Amino acid sequence: MHELTDRELFLALQYAKSLDENAGREIILRFQNEQPALAQAVFGIFPSMIAQQNQDMSHLFMDLCFDVICVFEHAFGTLPAQKTIDVEWLEKQAALVDSELQALMPETAMDEKIRDKLQNRFKQREHEDDPQTGLVKFMNDSIDEFAAENSTRVDAVKITQVMIYVVIRLLSSLYKHTSGKLLA
Repeated sequence: MHELTDRELFLALQYAKSLDENAGREIILRFQNEQPALAQAVFGIFPSMIAQQNQDMSHLFMDLCFDVICVFEHAFGTLPAQKTIDVEWLEKQAALVDSELQALMPETAMDEKIRDKLQNRFKQREHEDDPQTGLVKFMNDSIDEFAAENSTRVDAVKITQVMIYVVIRLLSSLYKHTSGKLLA
């Protein structure tokens, strides 16, 4: 897997925006069937966390997640099925995301030293993992633009950007992991 070029990203986003309702529904159903645990997090748990701060931003997040899924499928092929991925790898990814999310959420009760360590690890992994920085920037810009339309949305910008980053990183990790298994 590689970092998407500006052109690849543009074409993948254009593809996502060109889908009709039936094609979009098919992509979501395939995602839910092939990756039920990830789908539950992306379209259930994460939006509910955002909705605690702003419902509009929660809806935007789900729309952007659809775009992200389409970008990955367009650029790298159909998402691998959850049943083809070893459980230990999935558990490790879930534990990493959970600890990093706790460190990034200000309302989480946590020792400051532990929070700082986890935040530093998150920032380090952010640069090491190369999580499609062009896509992350595009999504963050979309979130900023949407929030600018209504001041009640501004408080939910950070959590929405963190969650979209997590989704992008999870999908990147999933594609990297499965492509590495195919090459082995």
